Amino acid sequence: MTDTNQITIEDVLALAKKSGADGADATLAKGTGTSVQIRLGALESVEQADDYQLGLRVFVGQRTASVSTSKLDKDSVGLLVERAIAMAKIAPEDPFARLADASEQATDLPDIDCFDATELTTERLRELAESCEAAARDNANISNSEGGSASQSTSEVTIANSNGFLGSYKRSSYGFSTVVLAEQDGAMERDYDYSAAVFAEDLDDPTEIGKSAADRTVARLGARKAKTGSFPVIFDRRVSRSLAGHLASAINGLSIARGTSFLKDSLGDVVTNSAISLIDDPLRPRSFGSRAFDGETLPVARRALIDAGTLTGWFLDLSSAAQLGMTPTGNAGRSLSGPPAPGPSNLLIANGDSSLEALIGDIQDGFYVTELMGSSVSLLTGDYSRGAGGFWIENGVITYPVSEATIAGNLRDMFMQMTPADDIDLRQSSAAPSIRVDSLMVAGG
Repeated sequence: MTDTNQITIEDVLALAKKSGADGADATLAKGTGTSVQIRLGALESVEQADDYQLGLRVFVGQRTASVSTSKLDKDSVGLLVERAIAMAKIAPEDPFARLADASEQATDLPDIDCFDATELTTERLRELAESCEAAARDNANISNSEGGSASQSTSEVTIANSNGFLGSYKRSSYGFSTVVLAEQDGAMERDYDYSAAVFAEDLDDPTEIGKSAADRTVARLGARKAKTGSFPVIFDRRVSRSLAGHLASAINGLSIARGTSFLKDSLGDVVTNSAISLIDDPLRPRSFGSRAFDGETLPVARRALIDAGTLTGWFLDLSSAAQLGMTPTGNAGRSLSGPPAPGPSNLLIANGDSSLEALIGDIQDGFYVTELMGSSVSLLTGDYSRGAGGFWIENGVITYPVSEATIAGNLRDMFMQMTPADDIDLRQSSAAPSIRVDSLMVAGG
């Protein structure tokens, strides 16, 4: 961490204690970034940003409040501390809110390998965006473009508390994308593709991404309505990570403590097909969700929350662990203006043994979903309904495009029917391979 960051965050904690806080923690986030937007080969915009944000949480007895600011001058920080303590004094008591004590805090901080010092010039970012869009527009069936973009950014997060913890980590991000359109018989379709990575050298070839964006768009032309009935559904890996998110939400300690998850009584039970393992790995190299410690300064570790179908644990922060009479698991996330909350870091459903082609191959009639729209998902009951688009499967082969469909079921049943393919892309913080669900209701709209 920089000396300036350390001095700033230590000063705000000292001022909070001096002003009447019994304890406090603070988060300082520094971000820099450059982005380029082009359209039809012409430069539309170049944006550069440098951003500082300070978040402070104070404790007055069992009362707590969280505030944030982007102004780090002495007067603004003083007003921030004053406001936080005033808010805490009138807040309701929370018997479960507390700071991590010294015995719980992370001590040996691991190297999480999520910072690349490579600097891409504005001209290089423009070249990436132009190459990506141009490759898409080279497809004769592409009629227009919504543009291409490229960006790079770095962030540094420093967290400290009045119990002696001070830690920091840096993260980088690079990416480019394009969105293009195609038209047939008066019907317009659009699609996109992108590449994003923590290290610049892990980015895909922009020409290949542009070609893929065009192919995806053209493949959607001539879309029909889906058949209506109960069919196998394949979730493409672009959308299957939403299923990992539903699993994570259903085993979030906050939902469990409140009794608002349909899996609240399922710890130790088989809750998914045995082919499914749900992993949270904050130490995974070169991933956007990696971190050396959690949002409450606890050490972090790789966890299999669902191991071959069996639910082994919850995502817990200090508060939810206390409410459940359990040990915190180092899964606290943090916003600058609110209290910590449990959740994943790098979340994935592990690869299976079958290829995507094999999962499709024995389907006589089914739906290959490549896009999800809207959401009606109840974690209380598990009821699931979403708009979807993609392609119809007949006799083990992807045939015609489908639009304006609805898929529906219950997450408890869906989890038991999930079979993963072997095509996961681990560059995203939330990832899953393509997943087959043996039976969902499909409505053609």
